[in-house]
Amino acid sequence: MKQRIYRYLSVLSFALVLSGCVLRNEQQPAPVEPAKPAPTQPEPTVPSVPQVPAQPEPVMPTLPVTPQPRVRHYDWNSAFQPMVAQMLKADGVTAGSVLLVDSVNNRTNGSLPASEGTQALRNALANNRTFVLVTDQQLAVAKQQLGLSAQDSLGSRSKAIGIARNVGAQYVLYTSAKGNVNNPAIQMQLMLVQTGEIIWSGKGAVQQTQ
Repeated sequence: MKQRIYRYLSVLSFALVLSGCVLRNEQQPAPVEPAKPAPTQPEPTVPSVPQVPAQPEPVMPTLPVTPQPRVRHYDWNSAFQPMVAQMLKADGVTAGSVLLVDSVNNRTNGSLPASEGTQALRNALANNRTFVLVTDQQLAVAKQQLGLSAQDSLGSRSKAIGIARNVGAQYVLYTSAKGNVNNPAIQMQLMLVQTGEIIWSGKGAVQQTQ
């Protein structure tokens, strides 16, 4: 009987020991494996861009410089003043008559600022006591009536006489510049409108100021 009890106790003790081992194994946490490092991503390879050599700036063609025409200046006043003084003393001139001053006509071998000469001539006659001058407005109206532009230079004696008759002038002063443009010769003629007769003529020269 005692032997059975001992066997039973032995078996029970072994069972308890075995169960305790099982409990320890169940309660013991499983070993944690160390985290594996994330795989390193390779850096992206940027393809190299070939360098384009700098293009030289286009060279603009050099245009030839056109020389400006030389502008000549003349001392018209010194040329006209003595000639006008002589004309005002001419025989056969009736004081108080109407005088048409024609534009200075360029007959030289070059370009001449004839409009400056015309203005200087009219200025020389502005305060005279012998003639009444046809105004620029009267002359422009007469040219318009004859179908001419206001800038039209009469150019010929016959045309100047025709304009003078239209404005009621008794005299026409016809002036021309001739010869070398660097030293033009001036010729002035005072004509009767009624007959076209030249009652006075004079000559002079105009000098360049530059």
